[in-house]
Amino acid sequence: MLVDCIDELRSAYRSVVADRDIETIAICVLPDHLHAIWVMQDGDADYSSAWALIKARFSRAMVKRDPSLTANTHGEYLVWQRRFWEHTIRDERDLENHVEYIHYNPVKHGHSARPIDWPHSSFHRFVRDGVLPNDWAVAADLTVPD
Repeated sequence: MLVDCIDELRSAYRSVVADRDIETIAICVLPDHLHAIWVMQDGDADYSSAWALIKARFSRAMVKRDPSLTANTHGEYLVWQRRFWEHTIRDERDLENHVEYIHYNPVKHGHSARPIDWPHSSFHRFVRDGVLPNDWAVAADLTVPD
């Protein structure tokens, strides 16, 4: 659903990160999950409420699109998993490892042969900005962290 409704997801995501002044370092949206690296403002470490807002805004858009979607007994639409995982980046190498993991994720899950082939990824921004070559991760000897 996430890539099928990418415009609605982008709208929900952009509105929350703008409202909360969150900088997105890297992101990749796959059909059933997404990964993002954020820089939040000093003193704001409330990832949970930011993700809750993104999920709620996207879910509302999905209900408008498909009124047959129904909520469970907790009032949640079965669009998202209930949990998310967070990790505080420790240093530059840790950041690099996580950016690589995010950008390689569509290949890992069999959605594309190369990161450049997946349209819903910040990989394209990294290429455009000259940070990564467009053939990154194509070499057979590349090892990407799990």
